[in-house]
Amino acid sequence: MATYPEIAKQVIDAIGGEENIQSIAHCATRLRVMVHDQEKVDTEAIENIDKVKGAFYNSGQYQIIFGTGTVNRVFEAVEELGITGSTKSDIKKESAKQGNAFQRAIRVFGDVFVPIIPVLVATGLFMGLRGLLLQEAVLGWFGLTPDSVPENLILFTQVLTDTAFIFLPALVAWSAFRVFGGTPIIGLVLGLMLVSPALPNAWAVAEGAADPIYFFDFIPIIGYQGSVLPAFFAGFVGAKLEKALRKKIPEALDLILTPFLVLLIMIALSLFIIGPILHAAENGIFEAMLFLLDLPFGLSGLIIGATHQIIVITGIHHIFNFLEIQLLENLGFNPFNPIITGAIAAQGGAALAVAVKTSSKKLKALAFPSALSAFLGITEPAIFGVNLRYMKPFVMGLIGGAASGFLASILNLQGTGMAITVIPGTLLYLNEQIFGYLLVNAVAIGVGFTLTYLFGFTDKMLEKK
Repeated sequence: MATYPEIAKQVIDAIGGEENIQSIAHCATRLRVMVHDQEKVDTEAIENIDKVKGAFYNSGQYQIIFGTGTVNRVFEAVEELGITGSTKSDIKKESAKQGNAFQRAIRVFGDVFVPIIPVLVATGLFMGLRGLLLQEAVLGWFGLTPDSVPENLILFTQVLTDTAFIFLPALVAWSAFRVFGGTPIIGLVLGLMLVSPALPNAWAVAEGAADPIYFFDFIPIIGYQGSVLPAFFAGFVGAKLEKALRKKIPEALDLILTPFLVLLIMIALSLFIIGPILHAAENGIFEAMLFLLDLPFGLSGLIIGATHQIIVITGIHHIFNFLEIQLLENLGFNPFNPIITGAIAAQGGAALAVAVKTSSKKLKALAFPSALSAFLGITEPAIFGVNLRYMKPFVMGLIGGAASGFLASILNLQGTGMAITVIPGTLLYLNEQIFGYLLVNAVAIGVGFTLTYLFGFTDKMLEKK
């Protein structure tokens, strides 16, 4: 087995040498390399390097999949060889010039939302645990009933489960300012202004318990609790405005005038123009999503389950973060999560079938951990390292995703959170849905595994590849 310095040297050689590397960084699972000349990259040599689970070129980056933990050590070994790494923000700036306008827009959208996801994951877990602990059967173990649960305990759980969504615009505006080059603390305050207690609460307005404040008799002013798009575009415009003002305002007055003008101008724009328009657009997108999820006879699960991993390949799947946030905010649950869970698990089942069936020790060593990674919710190693290489396993995984998505829709499964799936995702279903959730995953893995084992892979494919 090769050492990490040896792997790093092999990667540099296969990528075309140090002179072909423009910049290099890494994320949780991949080594991301910006190259000067893509033609100099020897993809086959890279894929044959020990511990490499796959490699592909996308949006200006040559991405080599090593998996969590391993990629950090390989990157450290690369740096020890004298290759200067770049920060992820630097490499994002380089890659932002690559791809079409839609791909760049989705990539930026992802850059804003990815830092927020951990707190939303934690909130979803709190919701799941609250659902478990407040079940009548569980309360009975402690001699309690739903009516005997102390109000203070209910209040404490509400603090855990509601805070992130109440102040979601503040999180989004903070992250948008950070991504678009503004001062994040100004974005945070702007986002907090959008949910100020002085404004009519958005939820109270939706329930009819409060009325909007109307300016000029036709502009409705409300708070934006739980909204995403108004805060996102307020952050975008606000960051651009701040950068423009800093170029015009003398340095002696910059500390005082710039934050003052940014907040004054942006809260006016946000409440009178950006907010009302984009809140309406947000509602339209949400209604379209509901229409798809409400298709009868399990069609929604069938369609989403069959196509989700295709969308992951394109790299634009970060758009789903916004949709899941909207579902949780408006419905209080997430029917999208169990469907995509099946799609992810099925790709893991297909990779597991390849691992079991192949006689190649190298492919086994690649496919087994790739399948495990998928069962933990990360499919890139399974897709790019195994299934997509031989195509048929990937297709069989899509069929498994369609079957399990259909079942998830029929069972009307509803996740309590987002962003975690398969084994970790179990924590979002710690209630009466747990057996349905386990059944959906079993069907996904079973169909993906069985179809791949019987029809999707033979060792002859190794020769053809």
